[in-house]
Amino acid sequence: MKKKFLGLIVFLLFFSFTNANAESFKIGVVTPPLSASEDEFRGGQKVSKKYPDMIKHITLPANFSEEQETAISQILSLGSEKDMKAIIICAGYSGILPAIQKIKEKRPDILVITAPIWDDPDMMAKYIDLCFDTDWLKRGETIPTKAHKMGAKTFIHYSFPTHMAKELLSKRRDMMKKTSEALGMKFVDISTPDPQAGSGRGPMLQFLQEDIPREISKYGKDTSIFGTNCPMQDVIIAKALELGFIVPEQCCPTPTQGFPAAMGLEIKPEDAGDFNKINKMIENKAKIAKVSGRLSTWPVPVGVFFPEFSVEVAKGIIDGKIDKKDIHQISETAKKIAGVEVYFNKMKPNLDNYYLIIMDSIYY
Repeated sequence: MKKKFLGLIVFLLFFSFTNANAESFKIGVVTPPLSASEDEFRGGQKVSKKYPDMIKHITLPANFSEEQETAISQILSLGSEKDMKAIIICAGYSGILPAIQKIKEKRPDILVITAPIWDDPDMMAKYIDLCFDTDWLKRGETIPTKAHKMGAKTFIHYSFPTHMAKELLSKRRDMMKKTSEALGMKFVDISTPDPQAGSGRGPMLQFLQEDIPREISKYGKDTSIFGTNCPMQDVIIAKALELGFIVPEQCCPTPTQGFPAAMGLEIKPEDAGDFNKINKMIENKAKIAKVSGRLSTWPVPVGVFFPEFSVEVAKGIIDGKIDKKDIHQISETAKKIAGVEVYFNKMKPNLDNYYLIIMDSIYY
């Protein structure tokens, strides 16, 4: 009896010791501050609440470009902590790679995931364990395809000269045109007054207020409208509620762009990161406006998704439950966090640790 009792004690002590060891590591999460990027900051906050003893969330200076050395020092300080096993950087800045290089030189055991940073992809792939970003160009194919499924016969693309001077945006526009025409939709390219050339966003927004009704009168309600600029979304969605046309996605696909302002949503501070609740509010407003099924976006912002998803991936790799080379395991983790399928494409065929994502949509 004594031997059995002693054996039980030894087993429990061993179990508690090994279990404590498994949970004793730290994961650093790096985001911009709330004032610079709300989504990433809230994503960092969310995962800190989920794993309060594991996560160390730090924020970079609000003016990153002028305080780059401070930012690099902050990231390096995470690498100097003995129990730090992984560092997740969700910042959307370039100029962070030197900090990662220094960490990897001193602590090659530390897992580094960026989601995203915008340094040179080939250089990043040499030092970073996993890199994630949104597949902005692929959306030139997925957005018109979705619009067509939602019943669109015409696809209108609103932009302006300084945006179309950006290679990525002009390539995406060309892909939208090609995809629309392949699907039998008429593609209409409209240039608005340029908000970055003198008079600000006022003339652009006024143009949209006046032009959207003209276009819907010409092409009918089975028209999809896409705008390349964030401030455009408030007007586009408000007009969709009024005129009943299709909005397949905003320039930044998230429930919190355009919908709250256009719909007058009152989102309490404690509900700011509750996207199930926010999506339900949008769905109800769409129903009242009789535009159900005509509005869509991604169910959660990538800025909020990336920190939590990356932490789960890092935790799984550290625990030996995820192989960082197994994109199927990684995509299954993404689905659990997003609640929908998340598709991963290699940024370049030769890079096996740099992936671009597209998320399935929610329809209101």
